[in-house]
Amino acid sequence: MFHQRAYGEVISKIWFIRFQTTLRSSSQQVCVRLLPSPRCFFDEPVHVKVDGLSPHQKVELRSKLKDDKGVIFRASALVAADASGQVDLCRSPSLGGSYTGVESMGLFWAMVAETPHSKLLKKNVLGSMMVDIEVLHGDTGELLATETNERLFMTEGVRRIPLGMKAGRIRGVLFLPPGQGPFPGVLDVYTLGGGISEVRASLLANKGFVVLALAYFGFQDLPRTVPKYFDLEYFEEAITFLRQQPQVQGPGIGILSISKSGDLALSMASFLSGISATAWINGSNANTVVPLHYKDLIIPSITPIVENVTFSPSGILDIRDALPDPETEVNRGSVIPIERSSSRFLFAASEDDRNWNSCLFAQQAAARLRHHGKENFEVVMYPRAGHFLEVPYIPHCPSGFHPAVGQVVVFGGEAKAHHQAQLDLWRRVQEFFRKHLEGNNTGEKATLYTRG
Repeated sequence: MFHQRAYGEVISKIWFIRFQTTLRSSSQQVCVRLLPSPRCFFDEPVHVKVDGLSPHQKVELRSKLKDDKGVIFRASALVAADASGQVDLCRSPSLGGSYTGVESMGLFWAMVAETPHSKLLKKNVLGSMMVDIEVLHGDTGELLATETNERLFMTEGVRRIPLGMKAGRIRGVLFLPPGQGPFPGVLDVYTLGGGISEVRASLLANKGFVVLALAYFGFQDLPRTVPKYFDLEYFEEAITFLRQQPQVQGPGIGILSISKSGDLALSMASFLSGISATAWINGSNANTVVPLHYKDLIIPSITPIVENVTFSPSGILDIRDALPDPETEVNRGSVIPIERSSSRFLFAASEDDRNWNSCLFAQQAAARLRHHGKENFEVVMYPRAGHFLEVPYIPHCPSGFHPAVGQVVVFGGEAKAHHQAQLDLWRRVQEFFRKHLEGNNTGEKATLYTRG
C-alpha cells in the first residue's frame, strides 16, 4: 500500500510539472527585443534579448542582411537561456557559431558574406539597412521568433547635397548637420575603388561635422578608371569649396582618408593650405599607383616589386610586400615631404594589413616629422586588424578585388580584433577632429599607442 501511494505521488508530480510547462508555453510567447529600440544608427549598438524560453533552453540566433549590391551577409550564435528563460547577449555567451563567448554585437560584426571576397556596400545612405534576427529551437530548428533591426545613416535634419556643375569640376556629396553651426569641416576621401562612399560622411554629419564626401574618379563625368596621374589642384578646389561653406567653422578643415587616399591626404596637408587635422588610415607615406601633379611639381609613384607578391595559405594573392621600402634611395623621390605641413596628424595602422606594410609607413612618417623637430602627430597600431578599418559594425573584409592589381587579394585581419579596432578608431577620429578643428588643441606632444 505504501509503495502504491508513493508511486501515485510521483505520477501526480510528473503530471503537475507537465501541466506547468504547458501553461508556461501557452501563456508566454518567445520574443526578441532590441533595446533601446529596433531602430538605431548604423554605428550604434543594440541590446539583443530573447524572452519566453524554457529555463536553460538552447537556441540558435541568426542574423542576416542584404547590402546594396544584393550580397547576403550572415552570422549565428548558439546560446542557452538562463534560469528565467531569457537570453541576453550582453551576458549570455555564444557556445558556437560565428563567434564564441560574450559579445553583445557579435551577430553584427561577425557577419560573413555568402559571396566570397565581398565587402559590404552601401550606396544610398538615404535608405537604411535591415538586419533580420531569428531565434530557432536548438534541437529541432523550429523558428521561434523574429525581429528586424533598422540601421540608419542620417539623423533628422541632416542635409545631403549632391554637387553638380555649379560646384566647378569637383564631384561629391556635401553633408550638413542640423542647425546653423558653425561646425568643424571634414573632407572625406575614400579608397581607390572609384565612385563615392557616403557612409562615413553621413555618420559624421550626425555627430555635428560638415563633411564633403569627395569622388576623384569613376563618378559622374570624372574619368571612369584610374587616370594616368592625379591632379592635386582638383583636391585644392575641393578644400577651398568646403572652407567657403558658411556652416564651416574654420580656419582649417580636416581630412579623413584610408588606403590610397592616405598618401593623397598627406600630399594635401603638405602642399595645400587650410588643413588643420589629417587622419591617415592604413595608407602610405609615399605616392602610390600613379604620379601626382601639382602645378609644376610631379611626384612619381613608387614602383611595386612584383617578385615580392606571394600567395596566402588559401591560394589568394598576398601583396603586402610588393610595395618596397619608401626610404631606400631609389624610392625617396616618391616620399611625401610632410615636414612642410602645419597640420596635426593621426596615423592609424593595422598590424595585419596585407594590402601593404602600413605600420612601417606610419612609423616612417612619424620619424620624418620628428627628425624635422615636429611633434604634431599621434600613431595608433591595431594588432590582428586588417586593411579596411571602417565604421563600427561593418563586417570584416578579409579579401577582395583590388582595382590596381586587377585580381582578388588578401586584406588580412581577424574578425574580432578588426571589430575592436573599428570601435576604437571611430571614437578616436571624432575626438581628433574635435580637438584640432574646434580650437581645443593643447599643444600636446607626439604619442604612440598600440591597442591590445
